[in-house]
Amino acid sequence: MNLNIRIRQQDFVLHPLGAAYWPEQEILLVADVHLGKVSHFRKYGSAVPVQAIVQNFIRMDQILKDFDPEHILFLGDLFHSSLNMEWDIFSDWVEKINNQVHLIAGNHDIISPLQYEALGIDIFSQLQIGEFMLTHHPEDHGDLFNICGHVHPGYKMRGGGRQLLKLPCFFRSGNQMILPAFGEFTGNYFMKPEEGDRIFAITGKEVIPVI
Repeated sequence: MNLNIRIRQQDFVLHPLGAAYWPEQEILLVADVHLGKVSHFRKYGSAVPVQAIVQNFIRMDQILKDFDPEHILFLGDLFHSSLNMEWDIFSDWVEKINNQVHLIAGNHDIISPLQYEALGIDIFSQLQIGEFMLTHHPEDHGDLFNICGHVHPGYKMRGGGRQLLKLPCFFRSGNQMILPAFGEFTGNYFMKPEEGDRIFAITGKEVIPVI
């Protein structure tokens, strides 16, 4: 189940798979997919299931079906490292969708911009839309509200009987919201919220406002 929130008089729909839809701009925001990471680790002997490669695309197709956005904006670290077999899968996927794709380059995005340009993908270092500054790394942009990725935020939900549930989350603090990592094979950095911060944990099926 999605969760609707308001920021600066704009609507944002948080999806339980970890993306956010901005209906006023018809933009789907996705952070830290890290395509190619599975192939990269398998190349060096890690026993990562090959099925994990296609999961990112299955999940992305589900979100596109749910929102049908005009634009898909990746907030950095779209591809984990250098070119490998997953680039061909990504290229085929871009060719078949009917959405405009854009990338804010992250620290892992080392593939030549010419490769993205050949697919019709625009690349930015940052992008301002109205009162919002979209970046990869969390940054302070004064009065602008920063939407970003990079951190892979997560939260530890504790229950009775020593129960502990570790979940990815959307993390909002002050003039900033950090999106969870979308990639199937990434990991989390567990946040320690302070007074006034908001945590929206995701389970894959629902978005849970924790605090």
